[in-house]
Amino acid sequence: MTRWLEGTVIENRPWAEGLFTLRVEGAPLTFEAGQFVRIALDIGGERVARPFSMVNAPADPVLEFYGIVVPQGLLSPRLARLASGERLFVAPNPAGFLVLAELPPARTLWLMSTGTGIAPFISMLRAGTPWQSFYSVVLVHAVRHARELVYRGDIDQCKAQFGERFRYVPVVSREPASAALRGRIPALIGDGTLEAEAGIELASASAQVMLCGNPDMLKDTSAVLATRGLRKNRRRAPGHITVESFW
Repeated sequence: MTRWLEGTVIENRPWAEGLFTLRVEGAPLTFEAGQFVRIALDIGGERVARPFSMVNAPADPVLEFYGIVVPQGLLSPRLARLASGERLFVAPNPAGFLVLAELPPARTLWLMSTGTGIAPFISMLRAGTPWQSFYSVVLVHAVRHARELVYRGDIDQCKAQFGERFRYVPVVSREPASAALRGRIPALIGDGTLEAEAGIELASASAQVMLCGNPDMLKDTSAVLATRGLRKNRRRAPGHITVESFW
C-alpha cells in the first residue's frame, strides 16, 4: 500500500483559463529532471490520483506542478481551486524514462512539447543538466492559443545565459501570434519550417529528440522523424527519439 507524502500548497498560480501551477512544500522527493509522480486528493472517501511532471529542479525542495483543468474531471478542477495552506498528497515513487541519463551522446538536444508537456523540460533547464551533455538545446512548445505559452521567465533566462546555444520555438495552432510559428509540430518538421526557425538541422547524425505531450503529437512526430532516419531510443538499441506519455 502506498505511503503517501503530505504536502502543503504555498502558491496556486493561474496562467490562463484552465491552466495553473501549484507549488507545494513539505513533501520531500528525490527524482531526476523529466520524471513524473502521482498527486492526489481525497474525494468522496476515495484517494484520487493523477500523474504530473515536476517542473522544479531536483535540488529545489519546493515541488512544482503544471496542470490543465479537465472540465468533467474528478481531480483537476479541485486542484485548480486549492488555496495556500491547503494540503494534497504526493506519491513517494517518481517514475518515467524521459531523463537525460537515458540518451546517447549528440550535439543538439531537441525538447518538443505540447501544452503541459513542457513541464519536464522546464525542470531540466532549471537543473542545468542539458548543457553538460549537449552543445545546443532547442525547446519547442506547441499550444492552441498564445496565452498558453507559459514559463517565459525561465525561457528568457536561458536565452540570456546561453545565447545562441539555446533556441526557443513557440508554435500556436488556432490563431496567428507574433514571433510564433502557426501549425502543428509534425507538419512543421515535415516541410522544414521548424529547422529553418531554429537555425539547426534535425539530423540523425547530430540530434537527440525528447517528446512530451498529447498522444497524436507523439505518434505523428515520431513518424515524421522516422522519415529522417531517426528511430526510437531504447536501452538495448540506442536511437534518437525518447517519448513520455501519461495521458
